[in-house]
Parts: sequence; C-alpha cells; structure tokens
Amino acid sequence: MIVATPFDQPMHQIQHNRRIRPVFQGAVGALDGTLISAVVPPDQQVPYRGREKGECYQNVLAICDFDMLFTFVWAGWEGVAHDSRVLRETMSDPANNFPILPPGKYFLCDAAYSHTRGFMTPYRNVRYWLSDFRNGRRPKNKEERFNLAHARLRNVIERAFGVLKARFPILKRMSSYPFAAQRNIVIACITMHNYIRRTCISDIFLDEFNDPNAFYSNAEQHVDNLEAGGGSTQADQIFMLNLRDQIAVQLNNMNYY
Repeated sequence: MIVATPFDQPMHQIQHNRRIRPVFQGAVGALDGTLISAVVPPDQQVPYRGREKGECYQNVLAICDFDMLFTFVWAGWEGVAHDSRVLRETMSDPANNFPILPPGKYFLCDAAYSHTRGFMTPYRNVRYWLSDFRNGRRPKNKEERFNLAHARLRNVIERAFGVLKARFPILKRMSSYPFAAQRNIVIACITMHNYIRRTCISDIFLDEFNDPNAFYSNAEQHVDNLEAGGGSTQADQIFMLNLRDQIAVQLNNMNYY
C-alpha cells in the first residue's frame, strides 16, 4: 500500500490549484518529517525528548503525493534528530529504498531541507506559511508569489499528517509497547490510511482535511532552518536555484496570488 508515485504524469492528481499545476510540472509530491509520541525507557530518553515539552517522540520521515497518499515512510528516528539529518542518513543507505527521482523531478520541502537537485524549498527570509497571506495580505513580489504557490502545493503533506493523527489517536499518545512495535504501529497506520484513501472511502477525517486551504500546524517541527548539505554538489544547488527563479518569474508574470 505504500508505493512510490509514477513519475511520468505526477501533476494529474492535483484537483486544486489548477493555475499553478503547469508551473510545477516537475513536482512529484511533498516531503516532510513529523513527531510521533513514543514510550522509551528512562535511561534511553534523552535523544527522544521533544524540543519543547520534554516528552518523548520518534521522528518520522514521509513523502506523499498530491492525493494525500503516502509513497514513502521511514519511522523510528530519535525525536531530537533534525529533519535534514533524518533525510540525509535515510538516503545514504540503499537498503532504505528511498525513491530515486528521474532528471527534472523533485519533491516540495520546507526550509528545513536543502534546496538542491530533487528537493525544492521556498525562498528564505520571505513570507511563506499560508497564514502569512491571509486577511488580504497578498504577495508583493516574485519571491512571495513563489512561496505562496509552493506552500499551497506542499500543504498536502501537512493535511496528510493531520488526517493520520486525527484518525489514529495512538500516534498522539503511544502505548508502552517495545519500541520496534511502536515504529511498526506508525507504518501500519499509514498503510491503513492509504487503503482508505485508495478505496475512496469518505469520512469525517478526510472531509476535514481535504480542503487545500486548510492550515494544519505541524508545530513540533520547523524549529530551526538548518540545511542538509551532504550528498549535494554546487552544480545541483545552482540547477535548483535557477529552476526556482524561473518558476518565480513565471508566477510573477501571471500576477499569481
């Protein structure tokens, strides 16, 4: 049930935001991490303690397509591990089967990750979150227009996490199973989510988060803006910088907001 998205026609899944679908032709999904409640023995809790409340979490890396189907998941990382480190080390081990993107394709990510080939992040030090553009606060330049469009598409993974945690309360308050079982519970919940989504079963959870403009705050992350620098070359970064600028200019010419 958790399988990679075909990369030949990725954008046909986007039913919303039709104006920007042609602009982000290379996007094949959104990537992010989230914290899931964990029960850890006292002598092992330090690396799993959350950044704010001191509770224990496992950090889960996930990718979803634009239909809120999870296409990759890697669970069990320590709660204090930064998202960029989780991605870098997950990609470094071929046994993890991290999806290999064909040329020109990329995942949408937030600013916790590196803007390099295969990963497109927003402009830094520029308004980004959907809440930044509400109440008549329209984008003022090409960077803000890009960030708004990027946020609207990347929001799919925030909504997918929202559905997942709303449907399965155990992810917010894990039971004291062995840690390996806790990791497998996360994967099982994501598998069931995909089954429900694939079979087009409608319910209150999907209805609540199906709105592309619904803002789900994955507040336990985005604490800092470190980037994953390992594995990318200067040429990869320049390629993605140029591509982002091209998209920003195109959105600006459209007067997108």
